[in-house]
Amino acid sequence: MGNTRIILIILEFGLLTPREGNADRKHFSDFGGFAMSSATVELKLSKSNRIYRPSETLEGKIVVKSPSSFSHYGVRLGINGSVNLQVRGGTAGIIESFYGVVKPIPIVRNKIIEVKPSGKIAAGTTVIPFSVNLKQHGENSEKFYETYHGRDINIQYLITADVMRGYLQKSLSATLEFIVETDKVYLLERPVSPEMAIFHITQDTQRHPLLPELKSGGFRVTGRMGTLCCLSEPISGELTVEASSVPICSIDVHLFRIESVLVGEKIVTETSLIQTTQIADGDVCRNMTLPVHVILPRLLTCPTVFAGPFSIEFKASIVINFESELSKLHKKFDPAVPRLWTAVETLPLELVRTK
Repeated sequence: MGNTRIILIILEFGLLTPREGNADRKHFSDFGGFAMSSATVELKLSKSNRIYRPSETLEGKIVVKSPSSFSHYGVRLGINGSVNLQVRGGTAGIIESFYGVVKPIPIVRNKIIEVKPSGKIAAGTTVIPFSVNLKQHGENSEKFYETYHGRDINIQYLITADVMRGYLQKSLSATLEFIVETDKVYLLERPVSPEMAIFHITQDTQRHPLLPELKSGGFRVTGRMGTLCCLSEPISGELTVEASSVPICSIDVHLFRIESVLVGEKIVTETSLIQTTQIADGDVCRNMTLPVHVILPRLLTCPTVFAGPFSIEFKASIVINFESELSKLHKKFDPAVPRLWTAVETLPLELVRTK
């Protein structure tokens, strides 16, 4: 707006003809003036799924679209990777909750690469290819934790493209998240040895209060489920309702994450729900084997991590909901808290990635 105002004043006092004014507008646009307002920059990676390993090369292109040419002071590429920690709720005390955010753990420290020196971007579409090594020579790729989006812990990798312009103009910028998975050299061989946990769910195995009719009438559900699970494959198992005096409403499998963060000398742990998978709806037939098939969601799960400042673990809960008038009055409730009309069996999970 400043450049426009100057030209209008000059035209008003007759110091420039309209044709000269138009010429000046072109001059301003060449140096990143107001005509640049519609210019855009976009990042595109060579892989459509955006999944890379630390030893791989990050390749792609920067696409700049502009209705007119403009000068710039260089096109730069920045790569950042970090573990972002946050404390809220869980076993956090008043002091820990007050501070909230814990200092991030850097994985890739703001790596800056100049992909194009200062010069001029032509009108139309300009494509600038790039190729960057994620891991430096001799760097240990074990420190590259897999991408993970949790509640209190987020492991994220970002690539940013900046078209640097003059101090009077804002630089053009675009940011894109790419996904990092473990290097193949550190992966387990397939198939992973199956570890099946056998469970029995009865009124006597429950540690929380039950409805009187459940306590007196009784029920028995048996089954087995895998506890060492490959991230690329579903959690599998089976269960059988052998007996139940009260009709069953549904059977679900809840997948939980357990995130622990070291704050000072205290470990703050919080458990939160990731997803719910329904195994059965309604009062199922007795002594009929039901398959358990739970698909692990991408980005919301990762290999089980036990690092110094933090840890990420997972568990699955088989939840049997019995028909009850009381349950109809509490349709919304915390799935992590057992209710009078539910029976629960919780199994720890170890998630791994295989070749």
